[in-house]
Amino acid sequence: MTRGPTLPAHRLPHLPTPLDAFNAAPDEEVGALLLHCLCSPRWSRRLADHRPYPDVASLLAAAGESLPELPDDTYSAAHTALTAAHATYEAKFGHVFVIHLDGTPPEERLDRVLEGIYSRLKNDPEDERVMSAEQLRRLAHGRLRDLLRGPGPCPSAAPPRGTNNPHGAAPGR
Repeated sequence: MTRGPTLPAHRLPHLPTPLDAFNAAPDEEVGALLLHCLCSPRWSRRLADHRPYPDVASLLAAAGESLPELPDDTYSAAHTALTAAHATYEAKFGHVFVIHLDGTPPEERLDRVLEGIYSRLKNDPEDERVMSAEQLRRLAHGRLRDLLRGPGPCPSAAPPRGTNNPHGAAPGR
């Protein structure tokens, strides 16, 4: 049986993503957005100055590498504790640590993450699987609410450790 000629493939038009809009936005708008999210003028400027970002992972990696200045040894001590806690958690449970931080003031997030990891390390694997699933559900609900609200500033400041979630979560790496 002979088939007739095929139609050319249809291509959907490129729809701008939030990252496209972020990359193309005027400097003042991006600066204000980042300042709202990060609460640090220097950190915000550094991220804005390195636009465009090819993907969200690159933006988040840059955010993790350009942390704002704090007193000497703040990051090294916190980073050491957090790195050790994450490694212990991942070794025990086989997945990254996830915690929902919406509503937690930015200055309390690092303590909350460390407290959460240390507390949940006491769980058995099945209890922790249930706890992680609940945290992921809470994150998903928050993100969906944010998405349905439409464009606007980030709902909360960036979580510690340069995580990939600007919606109040610290999922590890």
